[in-house]
Amino acid sequence: MSSALHKKKAYSMRYFIGLATILLFAFVGVQITLNNRVVQDQLIERGFRNLLNTAADRWSKADGLTVFFCGTGSPLPSPTRAQSCTAIIAGDRFFLVDVGTGSWENIQLAQFPAAALEGVFLTHFHTDHIGDLGEANLGSWVVGRPAPLSVYGPTGVQQVVNGFNDAYALDDTYRMAHHGETVAPLSAEGMRSLEFEEPTDGKEVAVFEDDGLRVVAFAVDHDPVEPAVGYRFERDGRKVVISGDTSRKANIEAASRDADLLIHEAQANHLVEIMQRVAEEAGDRQLAKIFSDIPDYHTTPIQAAELANAADVELLILNHLTPSPENVVLKKAFMRGVSKVRSDKIVLAEDGMVVRLPAEGRIEIIKP
Repeated sequence: MSSALHKKKAYSMRYFIGLATILLFAFVGVQITLNNRVVQDQLIERGFRNLLNTAADRWSKADGLTVFFCGTGSPLPSPTRAQSCTAIIAGDRFFLVDVGTGSWENIQLAQFPAAALEGVFLTHFHTDHIGDLGEANLGSWVVGRPAPLSVYGPTGVQQVVNGFNDAYALDDTYRMAHHGETVAPLSAEGMRSLEFEEPTDGKEVAVFEDDGLRVVAFAVDHDPVEPAVGYRFERDGRKVVISGDTSRKANIEAASRDADLLIHEAQANHLVEIMQRVAEEAGDRQLAKIFSDIPDYHTTPIQAAELANAADVELLILNHLTPSPENVVLKKAFMRGVSKVRSDKIVLAEDGMVVRLPAEGRIEIIKP
């Protein structure tokens, strides 16, 4: 055997011995971690401490407006999207527009300062827009919300709020009895409804004005759902418009004029037609009927893009996506034909996405 070959063989042997030693130590370390309570507790404590420290710093008291998408789906089930919910942060103030099923969990995972939740603005009373209202109320109350939660909406909001208050009344008394007034004070328990005058077609109603933040409501067309509204948030020269559920409506264009951000619902009716046909072929008349009903009171992606162009909107984000585009193929199909109308500054919303609109400077999109 040559000297060079002997050295190569010896080097290989040392390499494999070293690798085996490293793997052995790693195996032993894993076993110690899995079976040693002290090590386990230290790791868990460190992780929880890091989580709390991150939560304290994540949502800064910035100027302008910040938007967090806590629910971008529809009533159709989705593994990646909660139902309708959009969070608006204005300095140290925190509001929600709608709060559909699953959305409050996204808010908790995002480490929002839930105690700072000041109000919920409801666009209408479909279940996919109110399903987590009780969870938002309870979740913000037990972490220190100082007063009953304000819920804004057109005619009907009082009935919705009273229903949730009644449904959660027993649970509220259990929480107070268990944790005491310091954690669950009855003085801050529950919600109060703030009903506003329904805006007539082409008109706007100011529903909130305080410390530089202004919120106006405008009518949308979600017939036979009446009333139904959208909202515009204004602060530090920034404008964010949320359409709610609607067919294309001229007054949405007026409310969105020169907006920095328009968050508009979008339903790909060409995909819904396929779903309807398949349901019919499968003999599911119930589902086929639903799919045949929904196209006339929603807006297609192309229509939303046309509206944004007409209103001279800087950024359009499509939301309340029906059906949910879960993969690359569905996303391309969902957006079919849109690029011919609006080739840029149009984005599909995602749960967990953040949009920052500082008083000065460029809009920033932070994807999850």
